[in-house]
Amino acid sequence: MSAFLPLPVLASAAAHCQPVSLGDWRNLLAVIWDFLSLSLFSLGGGNTLLSEYHQMAVDQYCWLNSRQFADLYAIAEAAPGPSSMLVGLLGMGAAIREGPLWGLVSGVGAEVAILLPSTVVMVVASISWNRWRDSAWRVAFERGLGPITLGILFAVGLKILRISDHDTPAYAVSAVVCVLMLRSRIPPLWFMAVAALLGGLGLVNR
Repeated sequence: MSAFLPLPVLASAAAHCQPVSLGDWRNLLAVIWDFLSLSLFSLGGGNTLLSEYHQMAVDQYCWLNSRQFADLYAIAEAAPGPSSMLVGLLGMGAAIREGPLWGLVSGVGAEVAILLPSTVVMVVASISWNRWRDSAWRVAFERGLGPITLGILFAVGLKILRISDHDTPAYAVSAVVCVLMLRSRIPPLWFMAVAALLGGLGLVNR
């Protein structure tokens, strides 16, 4: 439901939201359990769960605001490694106010929780999948998952656009980058560098 509320309403709600402390083991285990549950739904990679991450971190547990969430997402995407690296950063950001040790424990716990179940399922599925390599059901299943995953990723892109771009120049930059990504072979790092430069010069504000 929160995904359909305007940003001012969410910001107002966040202002009255008290961050859940992870200094209590029960809260930490509850958060890890949430990530364990989400792991089994990460079709197409960690980015497909971005809306759920945002709902947990910003609306449910109140660890971050939308701007901080967008900043962590940008760091996770810019750094080498899987997109699920964002979860470790969220876990660390959630508990860092309790001290560096809690931040480390929470970050590692969240990352393991999001990776372990889906990895186990994929290993088991990969071992068994070859048995049905000539099956029409397997072909139909794989073809059906393609559009579903693309749809989820498109929704994720809109979510990031919504929580990150708060002025007209920022929306314009996002639109231009989207067109160039689809129509050219320019490496994404160039777009990130130009966007960082525009932000550093104050030409684009979030």
